[in-house]
Amino acid sequence: MAKLSWSDMATGQKVATVLLGTVQFALAALAWSDLAKRTANEVNGPKKLWAAVIAVNWVGPIAYFIKGRRLEG
Repeated sequence: MAKLSWSDMATGQKVATVLLGTVQFALAALAWSDLAKRTANEVNGPKKLWAAVIAVNWVGPIAYFIKGRRLEG
């Protein structure tokens, strides 16, 4: 597979890359913010572990929001 550089990308590909990167960063920032506001009792597992997991691309923040938080009610 040939390596695609930024200059080889079409405008739409560049826009999509920047947009997806921004969404990924925002999702991680929201997850870290939520984790910081919660007590250890409100998190499933160690907070330090979840902080590291959140750093894993799309999978980490999504996993945190699905499995990491203890929801009341």
